[in-house]
Amino acid sequence: MLKGIILREEFSNEKIINNNFCFNFSKYYVFNRCYGTECKCKEITCSTLGDSITFGYNLGVNNDHPSKVAFPYIIGQDANLRVRDLGVPGWRTDQLLFSIKNDDTYRDAVRHADYVTLDIGNNDLLQALKASNGDSTKLQQSVGAMLPVLLKNLSDSILEIRSLTDAPIVVYNIYNPFQTTDPMYAQGNFLLSNIINKNIYNSVNALKAIGVSNIVIADAFSTFYNRQSTYVRQNDIHPTIEGQKKLAEIGEDALNLD
Repeated sequence: MLKGIILREEFSNEKIINNNFCFNFSKYYVFNRCYGTECKCKEITCSTLGDSITFGYNLGVNNDHPSKVAFPYIIGQDANLRVRDLGVPGWRTDQLLFSIKNDDTYRDAVRHADYVTLDIGNNDLLQALKASNGDSTKLQQSVGAMLPVLLKNLSDSILEIRSLTDAPIVVYNIYNPFQTTDPMYAQGNFLLSNIINKNIYNSVNALKAIGVSNIVIADAFSTFYNRQSTYVRQNDIHPTIEGQKKLAEIGEDALNLD
């Protein structure tokens, strides 16, 4: 009887040793696969589409490459994501839409993305501003002519993205690029809050209503409101590094990455 008890205890101890060995070996195997030089684990990717804001324009020595302090890379660093920054300075909504539909670089980046950011429309607005030549009446007319085109291009871009991936899409609305001391600041606030961003919000909700899911808005306008001296570069329309950090923050919040 005593011998049987001893045998059972030895067998039990052997099972514990074997189980511990298997557990430790599994941990070693997983660690080496995911963190070793021959990593087989899938990287989580964020593909970022847009214009010079996404690119991080005027934040480096030159503008040859997207800036590493642009909001896409800050999101990538904060959330441990691989970033494909596809922002192109000067792009309007029609140019982005064309590339999403026809350029394999963009299509493949979207197709393999786990998250997508979309920040576009700023240059459509600037084009309308230039056409008005500083006249407030002409500006409202220019915005009225530009806005339906912007909204259609934006909606079509979202639909094209959704045809390629079911990844969450965060759409940034447009912040006021004028400093609070600029005479254009008040009119910019009015146009953006009451007309342009309101319609961007409605367009995104209209897509949701027809079953296009997993789209959220990051509210750049409210985030930058009355903080242009901190978040927008002086004598420029592009974000400072602090502004880029805020864009990253609201993008992370919208995508639940915080």
